[in-house]
Amino acid sequence: MRKLDTKTIIVASHNAGKIREIRDLIGPLGFEARSAADLAFAEPDETGTTFEENARIKALASARTAGIPALSDDSGLVVDALGGAPGVYTANWAEREDGSRDFQMAMEKVEQALSETGATDEARRTARFVSVLCLAWPDGHTELFRGEVEGHLVWPPRGDRGFGYDPVFKPVGHATTFGEMSAEEKHGWKPGDAQALSHRARAFKRFVETCLV
Repeated sequence: MRKLDTKTIIVASHNAGKIREIRDLIGPLGFEARSAADLAFAEPDETGTTFEENARIKALASARTAGIPALSDDSGLVVDALGGAPGVYTANWAEREDGSRDFQMAMEKVEQALSETGATDEARRTARFVSVLCLAWPDGHTELFRGEVEGHLVWPPRGDRGFGYDPVFKPVGHATTFGEMSAEEKHGWKPGDAQALSHRARAFKRFVETCLV
């Protein structure tokens, strides 16, 4: 495992929600985090078929363009009753014809698909959020960190916090959805904590323990 020896890093994303969450997690560690969106980097084609492949594509593109290490996130919602969909295509389910993304529409698509399979009771609405972080260096070296959180899908959506599919995801052991939680409640982790709640915080915890400690 390669240790990170710089306090300046690129957040290899154009997704405002992801950028905000990664900055929230990495900020307390003293990092200056600039995003690919801020720097107007071109978005690479995500041609991978796994979260790991797409995370690596994004991190390497930013690291090589910037000449410094970059941290990417590829994440998605995996629904058991839908055979793992939307999975790596989670963002695609939100795409409109004009190229914009509408996650209310995406949540409705998921709910419609669940209805068509007859998954109306909680026991058949199991799902998990998956996050894979990739730390990449300009020389092509990469480190990968995966985090998952189990839960159930609710309907109608609840809460206006977070982003993406957060309002329909209720993690196991909690009465509220990610969309109803504050950032601190959703992540459930800060440096030094033993536990983390969200998929991204769990992946980030592994990143910190592997590359920073």
